[in-house]
Amino acid sequence: MSQDTVSARDIARHLPGVFKRFPAIARGYYYYSVKRDRKQLTLGTLIERNADKYGDRPAVMYEDRRLSYAEFNAWANRIAHYLRDRGLGKGDAIAVLLENRPELLAVVAGAAKAGVACAMLNTSQKGKVLAHSINLIEPALIVVGEELRETFDGVRDQVTLIHPDPCMFLADCNTLNAFGEAPAGYINMAERVSSFPATNPDLADPPTLGDTAVYLFTSGTTGLPKAAPGSHRKFIKAYGGFGLMSLNMGPDDVLYCTLPFYHGTALLVCWGSALAGGSAIAMRRRFSASAFWDDVRAFNATTFGYVGELCRYLLNQPPGPGDRDHRLTKMVGNGLRPSIWKPFKERFGIETVAELYASSEGNIGFSNFFNVDNTVGFSTAPYKLVKFHDGTRDPVRNAKGRMEEVAKGEPGLLIGEITKKWSFEGYTQKEATEKSILRDGFKKGDQWFNTGDVLRQIGCGHLQFVDRMGDTFRWKGENVSTTEVENIIDGSGLVEEAICYGVEIPGTNGKAGMVTLVPLAGKAAFDPDRLFRYLEDNLPPYAIPVFIRVAESIEKTGTFKYKKVDLQKAGYRPDSDAVYAWLPKTKGYTRLDDSLVAQIDAGKVRF
Repeated sequence: MSQDTVSARDIARHLPGVFKRFPAIARGYYYYSVKRDRKQLTLGTLIERNADKYGDRPAVMYEDRRLSYAEFNAWANRIAHYLRDRGLGKGDAIAVLLENRPELLAVVAGAAKAGVACAMLNTSQKGKVLAHSINLIEPALIVVGEELRETFDGVRDQVTLIHPDPCMFLADCNTLNAFGEAPAGYINMAERVSSFPATNPDLADPPTLGDTAVYLFTSGTTGLPKAAPGSHRKFIKAYGGFGLMSLNMGPDDVLYCTLPFYHGTALLVCWGSALAGGSAIAMRRRFSASAFWDDVRAFNATTFGYVGELCRYLLNQPPGPGDRDHRLTKMVGNGLRPSIWKPFKERFGIETVAELYASSEGNIGFSNFFNVDNTVGFSTAPYKLVKFHDGTRDPVRNAKGRMEEVAKGEPGLLIGEITKKWSFEGYTQKEATEKSILRDGFKKGDQWFNTGDVLRQIGCGHLQFVDRMGDTFRWKGENVSTTEVENIIDGSGLVEEAICYGVEIPGTNGKAGMVTLVPLAGKAAFDPDRLFRYLEDNLPPYAIPVFIRVAESIEKTGTFKYKKVDLQKAGYRPDSDAVYAWLPKTKGYTRLDDSLVAQIDAGKVRF
């Protein structure tokens, strides 16, 4: 564990940078702290304001496409008018199944102007998991990109869509110039939208700050994704807190984002930050380490959005003369490990790392406002770090039934106090919301949001991320639900019982998925390739277990709970069990031996 600390001297050393951006900080704080739910301050009004102020400046960049704020606002307006014409309005929702491209942002912006919330479907999901996500919202309509039509067609008869003609199609092209041809059973959305006016909607009951703008999906202990409503306030907080206070974005800035826009980091943080400065958001369909710096130069990017894994991939690329041949000096995101923080900054010439901690559903966030190394920064929200039961997300309660804070510097479970100012928007499922609330923690009647994450205090109110506990872990920039994986495996007909957990691999970020299972037909008859094919059909790639341990039985406690901590400690070493690994660039599981384990331990296998 890193022993980094933040001292008063560290803060003082960064004060000149704070003073330099003070005007932006003052403006940002207004947006970050705005309270009135009924205020007409929304994603749509931000875009309209930028269209008025920066109309000719670029708003969205993608491949060779460039859209000005005026053009983008007009496009969003036509979509808003179209949705209203189809009978949708405030309180309705649509599902969005599109990969990263300008159409995604236009749909979200247009829906926001109409008062319609967008459920941002994870494009890696398929089968039962995708159907579950859609049905959580019961949207009126769904917007399906050509690139994901087969995926949606696979679950179309399993989902509930309220509108009588609910399926809208967007061709995988520049739909402002070409409509493409919609398949049978779909409406060609681009063609229909093109006939509507480009003027700002004038609604009798316009959307406001407290209204739901998006639904973001998160993994959790229920075993399947949960839908977390995100109000316009979340865009506004990102606009003020990250775009202005931390990054000091301006109209000459370009924020390059390869993260999927169904994630809050891309949609809320990165896009919100770009909007704050009248800056452009430059999108790529998906991350490519080899193309990253070429894109940065092509877009003339000054800022980029990251998760820690992305930075590790870039750092693993061979050094070259182009490492500093760019004007990118700022980055915003989460999960940058202390071990690569300084090497990354020094190699690529990064000056500002706006590391953050937040969750789609949570009521608490941290931001590295002072640009100090190796920290998620501080928070103005009320929170505590408390003692927890090892291997779980459950806090320790003392004899009086109260939680206890950890000593400074010790890892503790992060909990955020739920107050009127720091409300918890929760999930669409009341039961899931209730499970995330801790009551009577320090006094009768108090309420706390349980993040399930372990952090530690490193000085001057600054925290450092330590681990994600309980029934989720993070791999390839995604949160993986252990229960979801277990449920899918249980449905295979191949196993008697299975337990999923995360294990660490040297030289990687997060934890790789591992399953210990008891085969239904016995160890000798177990077919790892058959299981892999099943998992590939039913799980997104990041959730497919990297390791499989095949056992005769799985040890349990006296209360029939699996000893997950012991299994995690055993890791992927075969011992008396057969252990298989999904090695990079393979299409199945390979049985591990001592030689392969040694290569993995030495970091020679690049997961």
